[in-house]
Amino acid sequence: MRYSAFSIFRNGLSGQKNWQRAWRAAEPKPTYDVIIVGGGGHGLSTAFYLAENHGIRNVAVLEKGYIGGGNVGRNTTVIRSNYLLDGNTQFYEFSVKLWEGLSQALNFNVMFSQRGQIVTAHSADQLDAFSHRANIMRLNGIDADILDRDEVRRLVPYLDFSDTARFPIHGAILQGRAGTARHDAVAWGYARAADGHGVDIIQNCEVTGFVRDGDRIVGVETSKGRIGAGKVGLAVAGHTSVLGRKAGLELPIESHVLQAFVTEPLKPLVDHVVAYGADHFYVSQSDKGGLVFGGNLDGYNSYAQRGNLGVVREVSEAAIALMPCISRVRLLRHWGGVMDMTPDASPIICPTPIDGLYLNGGWCYGGFKATPASGWCFAHTLATGTPHPLIAAYRLDRFRTGRTLDEAGVGPSAWLQ
Repeated sequence: MRYSAFSIFRNGLSGQKNWQRAWRAAEPKPTYDVIIVGGGGHGLSTAFYLAENHGIRNVAVLEKGYIGGGNVGRNTTVIRSNYLLDGNTQFYEFSVKLWEGLSQALNFNVMFSQRGQIVTAHSADQLDAFSHRANIMRLNGIDADILDRDEVRRLVPYLDFSDTARFPIHGAILQGRAGTARHDAVAWGYARAADGHGVDIIQNCEVTGFVRDGDRIVGVETSKGRIGAGKVGLAVAGHTSVLGRKAGLELPIESHVLQAFVTEPLKPLVDHVVAYGADHFYVSQSDKGGLVFGGNLDGYNSYAQRGNLGVVREVSEAAIALMPCISRVRLLRHWGGVMDMTPDASPIICPTPIDGLYLNGGWCYGGFKATPASGWCFAHTLATGTPHPLIAAYRLDRFRTGRTLDEAGVGPSAWLQ
């Protein structure tokens, strides 16, 4: 069923009681052409583009929990493409372009809001660095503007422009096409669209091992039994190293907790995404009025989806230093998502050295914004056996050859220094 004004009217005549389920409650078949392990945004988008772009519909997505219960529902929903390095710049801009047409492509409103992102600069040197970044973006056809202090004050007057500001604002970089999307809607939209192409979405199905025929992987062992596959793709967010180890892969990945926070609802205040250049803090305002914000990693390895109070204090200090007006706003809730962190803070999408096994992981801070492009490129890689040109820089062997993609030295450890 396509969602439309007419379908809303027609179902209204029956009291909205005859809507079809968004996707089927599928049970596993004996074998598939492709199995995607992980029913988050990247796994679901991969399944959708396998069917939509390549006509491969005998596909299963295996999710150990429920759709929307992992990192796709545990993030701060920010979308942007203000990257500096060749490889990252083109990939994330392609993702933004897919976001711009995603609701129409999925026939599902993902609530993409291009409200713009402002990153504040707190020294003349930092503003120079932002100018360099803006020039790189413009050379790649990406919108970018450098703002002086007065222009920043005009757009975001609630920031601390006082003489006693802890880190005085010198200017900012603005990407007007950046924004946010509703993370649950992204998961539901891709799941529904993939199901519409015949993809089996199998929830509460944990992968416990891999089936081999010689050196080739030909299926998976699951909590619902053995399932055969022509190809297996891993897209399991914070548990990539766990599944990789089961397949015999030792990956350069650490898992860390990244917390996010929501305040009580406020009247409209923050109409951009604002990132604090003096610390790792970023904030936007949801349609329900809550301020949604995040900060740094918790700083130790963990697979737990909960954080520690030390980071709550650190992020709150940054929030109040940038926006003193929210010092008495009450925190409503916060949550932790498990991040795969690579040494250079860039992802890995490629065939692995194990025949039949493909990898999509290591997304660090950038997973949600990359969802459409990640699925598009991973589907191409699975369908053709060769990496999509946009992910040529995201090969696993770059850590062996030294061709790393260290955007800002924001990996989990200073291994490269």
